[in-house]
Amino acid sequence: MFLLLFSVGVFAQEQPKSEIKWQGKFEQLDQMLPTPNEYRSGSGSPGPKYWQQQADYDMAVELNDQNQSISGKETITYTNNSPDVLKYLWLQLDQNLLEKESNTFKTQTNSIRDSVAAKSMAGQFNLYDWEGGYKVKSVTDISGKPLSFTINKTMMRVDLPTPLKSGGKVSFNIEWSYNVNDRNLYGGRSGMEFFPEDGNYVYTIAQFFPRMCVYDDVVGWQNKQFLGRSEFTLPFGNYKVSITVPADHIVGATGMLKNPQQVLSKAEIERFEKAKNTFDKPVIISTQAEAIAREKTKSTDKKTWQFEATNVRDFAFASSRKFIWDAMAVKIGDKTPLAMSYYPKEGNPLWEKESTIAVKNTLEVYSKYTIDYPYPQATSVHAASIGMEYPMICFNFGRPKKDGSYDNATLQRMLGVVIHEVGHNFFPMIINNDERQTTWMDEGIDSFVQLLTELERYPQLDWSRGKPAGIVPYMKGDKTMMRPLMTGGEQVVMAGSEQYAKAATGLFILRETVMGKDLFDKAFKEYAQRWAFKHPKPADFFRTMEDASAVDLDWFWRGWFYTTDNVDMSLDNVKWYKLRTEKVNLENKEKKVAKGDLPKEGDANKPGDFSKGPDYFTVLPTDNRMYGEFANRIDDKAVMAKMENKNFYEITLTNKGGLVMPVIIEWTFKDGSKEIERLPAEIWRINENKVTKVFAKDKEVASVVVDPQKETADITMDDNVFPRVAQPNKFDELKKKSN
Repeated sequence: MFLLLFSVGVFAQEQPKSEIKWQGKFEQLDQMLPTPNEYRSGSGSPGPKYWQQQADYDMAVELNDQNQSISGKETITYTNNSPDVLKYLWLQLDQNLLEKESNTFKTQTNSIRDSVAAKSMAGQFNLYDWEGGYKVKSVTDISGKPLSFTINKTMMRVDLPTPLKSGGKVSFNIEWSYNVNDRNLYGGRSGMEFFPEDGNYVYTIAQFFPRMCVYDDVVGWQNKQFLGRSEFTLPFGNYKVSITVPADHIVGATGMLKNPQQVLSKAEIERFEKAKNTFDKPVIISTQAEAIAREKTKSTDKKTWQFEATNVRDFAFASSRKFIWDAMAVKIGDKTPLAMSYYPKEGNPLWEKESTIAVKNTLEVYSKYTIDYPYPQATSVHAASIGMEYPMICFNFGRPKKDGSYDNATLQRMLGVVIHEVGHNFFPMIINNDERQTTWMDEGIDSFVQLLTELERYPQLDWSRGKPAGIVPYMKGDKTMMRPLMTGGEQVVMAGSEQYAKAATGLFILRETVMGKDLFDKAFKEYAQRWAFKHPKPADFFRTMEDASAVDLDWFWRGWFYTTDNVDMSLDNVKWYKLRTEKVNLENKEKKVAKGDLPKEGDANKPGDFSKGPDYFTVLPTDNRMYGEFANRIDDKAVMAKMENKNFYEITLTNKGGLVMPVIIEWTFKDGSKEIERLPAEIWRINENKVTKVFAKDKEVASVVVDPQKETADITMDDNVFPRVAQPNKFDELKKKSN
């Protein structure tokens, strides 16, 4: 026990009890986070007995360009690394989202409005003459014997004839088919786009096969229904996939092409090999002229492309006779993965100029902040009005006008989506969180590293998502529409503003303002290294960031991730004091105090500025009783001498928004010089609503601004200045004057 016998401080005053409203913003999150165990440790790292399942796929699919359908057969080998015995397995049937009886259609809310576009009505009421969803032809064991299965909307349960013991494996077969959706009519993360002028399609195909659900140590089977917004959580495995398409199609996919001799021309093979050793600019493997020629032929022959991928959580592909294809090598550690792009002529000249370079930039910057990119390639595919990611391949928008021209806005949107979707290779394709439950762990974290990439590689463009100022309009908005970041994706109303932008902004503030770049970057990289090719949960991220930095961030997680509070500090007052220099007679000190020689609350700087000059305070020689049992004494005169020429400024801050943040103060002195002072968020730990603090300055202060560079997403900046300025935007006016 430590007993404080006395207190010393010129300005130390007890806060009135009525001003202290304790809300627990600095209490630890221990009671809210899962209890650490042998699978997930209290440090945020995988525990000594951490485990995860594995699902390997051997698959053959065919794309029918005549009726726009997919048919396929797969053999899944499932390894049970859990300590549990499994009597059945759960798979995802995501294409069933488009069934007419889908819960997505049934749970959509809408109302009748006058003058509604026909396309909107057709989509809302599913009025198109088209049938979506899987047709599961069979589920059999490895010998071909039927297995019992049950389809529940977007989930399928397969019953095992013999329970699968811990450490065991089981293989089984599924045969299925479905009609490919037109994304112009039905939307969706995969599908097709039709080009009327030449009568061809671009297919961007994903969620095309029944896929294993995750079974983990936290929730068991993750078999939450797919309603369309919250994406996917999948186990890692190895893939062998044969894709049969029209002979004049070019195919890009997860993994590496294993049979180029059977599907590429001699010229294409030569260019492909050249690209593997070309680091300065993309090599065009399939040219625009060759793509235009293929558009006209429409071959009825077939070719089968074979791809293999190791240690991935999913598989997707793109196929079209319209594709131009380019590639270049990227140096990442001791590896040289390929950056590649596939795009129809409608994407040029923008895509030929920018896409593959953007892939390269993304791999380089993300690798710096996380882990070296481990896969052999990363591909960007151009498709209208979409941004969607899969291992090693993503589908991205950004189309110039028909004459090939484009403005900076189109360029910026295209670069942003390519960086974001390629960046998803890291979050969640490698650092593999549960997207179905915690969307911010992939969308928000990815949007944050996306911003770092944009600022580093494209500083000439004006990037806003992820910066504190960019989130202010949302933070000032209607709280009835807001949800905490720790809300499941299906319950979120403003997903883009929250799960993407708010989460990214929080991490940006952590890096730039709370922790500092060095501490943040080391902790963030530690998280990526610990959880690469594993299944992290929010607690693993929170705990790792603290464990690797020695920074207590529970107050930040609690406020930014668990509430809808905002940052709204008010600089209520600044009082200027100087030391009274008349000599004080120790015998008469009680009389001087009684006469009012010491300042009283409210006496100083009544006009709200410094125009009346300072108020004065008296410092008295130290009474012996203040030393307690100590025998030594301080030199009172030396202390007073040091204070004689100082200016003392007492500031009062109010937390109106509820979200605590560090306090950043810019002092502008009368000689025009400036000083930035940074106070940790813990200044609010005793009184979360109001704080008062005194600063000693050698020079006289002309003005004070809190959060001068808008680092904390404060929603009202006009009350962050002193003296107050009588202009519509006081903050910007004062900043303009001080600069």
